[in-house]
Amino acid sequence: MSPPNLMEEVTKEAAVLQNSYVRKWKDSGGSVVGYTCVATPVEILEAAGVLPYRVRALGAPDTEVADAHLSRFNCSFCRSCLQLGLTGAYDFLDGMIETNGCDHLRGMIENWNYVKGFAFFHYLKVPHIVDEDSMRFFEEDLRLYQKAVEEGFGKVIADNELWDRIRAQDRIRGQLRKVYQLREQENPAITGAEALTLFLLATAVPSKDLEPILQKIIEDRKDHAFTSVRARLLLGGAATDEIDFIKEIESLGALVVTDSLCYGARAFWPRAADHAESDPIKVLAKAYFGELLCPRMFADFKSRERFLFDAVKRAKVDGVILVHNKFCDVHGVDNVALRMSLEKAGIPVLQLEKEYGAKADLGRMRTRFQAFLERIDQRDD
Repeated sequence: MSPPNLMEEVTKEAAVLQNSYVRKWKDSGGSVVGYTCVATPVEILEAAGVLPYRVRALGAPDTEVADAHLSRFNCSFCRSCLQLGLTGAYDFLDGMIETNGCDHLRGMIENWNYVKGFAFFHYLKVPHIVDEDSMRFFEEDLRLYQKAVEEGFGKVIADNELWDRIRAQDRIRGQLRKVYQLREQENPAITGAEALTLFLLATAVPSKDLEPILQKIIEDRKDHAFTSVRARLLLGGAATDEIDFIKEIESLGALVVTDSLCYGARAFWPRAADHAESDPIKVLAKAYFGELLCPRMFADFKSRERFLFDAVKRAKVDGVILVHNKFCDVHGVDNVALRMSLEKAGIPVLQLEKEYGAKADLGRMRTRFQAFLERIDQRDD
């Protein structure tokens, strides 16, 4: 990839599940393992020579096959992922890591595994409360995860190999933060839709290929600027990979200058390896579990609230859109509490419940976006 069509190439690669990097990896005999949750340390897979691939629902035309396994009362994002899995779109995966992120995701992965039968399958158990006992539990579970990967792919992982991948992921997270700084600056250099597109590709390519892509994007966009922005918005809430959803917002003159999304800032922003710690597994446990900004975590609302308010302040946000997919209880409840905190601070908020990927829903959403932007316009007058 090289300028001037760099973002066009990123968009093209991100639009397909089995992108050219995955195909090249598979053609060379490499294995690919899927995962869904940000609590999954990808460094362990990478250290074993396996490509981690974050499963997404982008491109699912419907949920006809998945609906035979999950009910209409299950999250449509999960049903869309299952649809792609059961209809062969993810047949390039050699395995799957399941976590107890939420019951809907677990149901999706377990039905997928029941029907397809992954050659490699591991259940990573993530506690819901962070304390000394749960941290020790997660550390031990990461050791079991490492052992399972070693046995599944015939590769013993040395500590120095794990440290190498930890440092590589640290560099990538640093680059992603620089991309977000380009979004958040006074005259943004990258749109919200472009940032989500870039993030989706970042979770589906080898890190050795990702680092130069991110560096080229940063260099290519550093002198770019959007000078006429109707409103600077933050998008927060549930797992969403819907680029068209953000494009719909930005088509009205607004710009999503930052986010608090599972497929976005929450997946990388808080994490930094503790290089003073000698045990790489303990480093991963602290980074992935100790700073897990997800509403499935109990008694940790203040951390998520602080993360959101920090982003609002840093990006000089005019308004916040909080979105969750229908029947997503954890984000639905969390968004209510976050909305109340934001409104108390005088920050305009639009809270939305939607169906994942429903084109018909975009018309209703557009009307809500227009009304919200008009409210911000009147506030600024």
